[in-house]
Formats: sequence, C-alpha cells, structure tokens
Amino acid sequence: MKTVFATALLAASAMIPNLAAAQALPDAKIAVVDSDRIFGQCTACVAANTQLQAQRAQLQTLAQQLGTPLQTEAQSLQTAVTAAKGTPDAALQTRIRTFETRQQQAQQQVQTQEQTFQRNVAYVRQQIGERLGPVITQVASQRGATIAVDKNNTFYNAPAVDITDAVLAALNTALPSVSVTAPAQAAAPAAGTTPAPTSARPATTRPATGR
Repeated sequence: MKTVFATALLAASAMIPNLAAAQALPDAKIAVVDSDRIFGQCTACVAANTQLQAQRAQLQTLAQQLGTPLQTEAQSLQTAVTAAKGTPDAALQTRIRTFETRQQQAQQQVQTQEQTFQRNVAYVRQQIGERLGPVITQVASQRGATIAVDKNNTFYNAPAVDITDAVLAALNTALPSVSVTAPAQAAAPAAGTTPAPTSARPATTRPATGR
C-alpha cells in the first residue's frame, strides 16, 4: 500500500510543472487612460455638457416661475388663517384647497421635467460609454497593451503608458456629437391587458466602431 501511494505521489508531482507551464500568463503591458479628461474635453462631451446646462437652467427657471406665486399665496393664506384665529370660513377653506391643488400640480410638473433631464444626462453618458470602450480597446491594442486602467485608480503611472491623447483623438473622430434628448419611454401596458408575445431571436451586439 505504501509503495502504491508513493508511486501515485511521484506521478502527481511530475504533473505539477506541466500544469504550471500551461497556466502561465504573459507579462502584462498596462496602458492608462484619464477618464476625467476624456469626459471633460471630448468634442461630443463639451457640446453635450453645454446643452445639458441650458436644460438645467430652463428647469430652474420653471421651478422659480411656478414657486414664486405659490409662495406669495402661501404667505397670504397664513395671514388669513391667523386672522381667522385658526377657524377659516368656507371661502378661505376653498382658497386653501385650491392652493394645495396648484402646489401639487406644480410639484408634479417640476418632478416630471427633472426626470426628463436626468434621463437625458444618462442617455448622453450611454452614447459616450458605448463608443469609448471600443476606442480604448482599439488604441490600447495598437500600442501593444494587454490591460487598460483608469488613471484615477492608480497611485502612479509614467507618462509613457498614458494613451489619453490617442483615445481622445480617436473618440472625437468616432463620435463627433451625441443627442441630448433621450428616447421617449415606452408606455406602460393598460391594466388587465397582456403584452403580445415576441418571437425569439438571437441577441445582436453593436459594431465595435471606434463620465
């Protein structure tokens, strides 16, 4: 039994170098990309950011236009309620209900516009991200890199491994502009209805064309 065990152990030991050799990986060549600079300087990014800032300003203006008269009415109502010693008559109660309805409508309007704005921001990021990944892969591969990392996640990197300039140039060519208007959301199915079945088909991937 000892002889059999020893023979098996020797055979297993002899296999270890072969397994190690089969699993050995080549030396990694790392490229570094400054994502903050990409999202701050790419042509599409700059243009989109300008348009999104305009959308944000419009949203703030809307909120102010709706909120200012409501604030004035709220102060007037508070004065009237105080004068009525906390017991508003029928007319004042009607004013209060009308104010509450207007306030809810204004809040809903601003909330809807805020959601639309956030969807636009996410859509811009999606468009840039879909192109940026393939561009980084292409540039890194051309430079002989096997790994590309974000500069912001490194403690130190030599300038020689930074490919941000090349990535930025390639991205500007591949994606000169993006849309700042997200596609309309699909309407939710009506209650009690069953969505129509869809035919199964293989998933497709986007062509790898060059925040």
